[in-house]
Amino acid sequence: MTIGNISLGEYPLFLAPMEDITDPSFRVVCKAHGADFMYTEFISSDGLIRDGAKSVKKLDIYDSERPIGIQLYGHIIDSMVEAALIAEEARPELIDINFGCPVKKIANRGAGAGMLRDVPAMISMTKAIVDSVTLPVTVKTRLGWDEESKIIIELAERLQDTGIKALTIHGRTRAQLYKGSADWTLIGEVKDNPRMKIPIIGNGDIDSPIKAREMFSRYGVDGIMIGRATVGRPWIFRDIRHYLSTGELLPEPTVSEKADIALFHLDRSLEFKEGKKGIFELRRHLSNYFKGLPDIKETRLKLVTSTEPDEIREIIGTIRKQWGDYRSNDRTSVYGT
Repeated sequence: MTIGNISLGEYPLFLAPMEDITDPSFRVVCKAHGADFMYTEFISSDGLIRDGAKSVKKLDIYDSERPIGIQLYGHIIDSMVEAALIAEEARPELIDINFGCPVKKIANRGAGAGMLRDVPAMISMTKAIVDSVTLPVTVKTRLGWDEESKIIIELAERLQDTGIKALTIHGRTRAQLYKGSADWTLIGEVKDNPRMKIPIIGNGDIDSPIKAREMFSRYGVDGIMIGRATVGRPWIFRDIRHYLSTGELLPEPTVSEKADIALFHLDRSLEFKEGKKGIFELRRHLSNYFKGLPDIKETRLKLVTSTEPDEIREIIGTIRKQWGDYRSNDRTSVYGT
């Protein structure tokens, strides 16, 4: 698979952009476990052009995590073009436009998935960005606004005609948010459309190697994007790649292996974030790393309330000492075989 001149090999695995999750520290962890392509957290065009500190900070990317894309969202064409030009100066491999975020405060302003209610504006915005930057431009969107407006087949053609180099489709409508099951049938129909020439990346409910292989084989997508299933389980990329290559399911990492990953993640978070911020933003991951261990609730609570790096390391060490080679799930319960 290629996006513009970016070669990603066969069956590439993408880490989805997620607010307060896909920061540099987590991207490093996912890269180490086999993610082929990653994105920054999504960035507000308004925040970026107004030089907002939080938005500008999200432009920080590092050579070790390449290839990487910067994802932008907004509802004003001129602001999105200006933001794309600013983002281009950070030297990512591509610019991605977020037409998929369903969060109320974003979508109800007409940004993210809210653009699905104004397709002409969506097309005009995409074309303006494509024409303004030199990097490849890609789009991430959903099937439609709601069950009565699943417009993705026609929309995909119109987006392709603007000059984008790849399209990611989340198999839900905006109205679904993240509820119910992702519908991949329409993603497959987009991929099977003879008019479509750009790569199609499928997203939604990929939480196991078996599911990943099924989506590649049944729907023919060029790549798959994984989001929520990576939180607390960054090794899912390794597991999927191994299964695609060998047909063999790897066992769940031992608690000792998870402790190593958690400590590595902690060190990277402290490296990239100032003060206590690195600890606060790591808590969601730390909690999930050791999820599923029996009688761990009190220890996990300490882990996600401590603000001292040395104390966190000590707690992780205690978990390692107590559980060691224990695997919280065997591959049958994790992957449903």
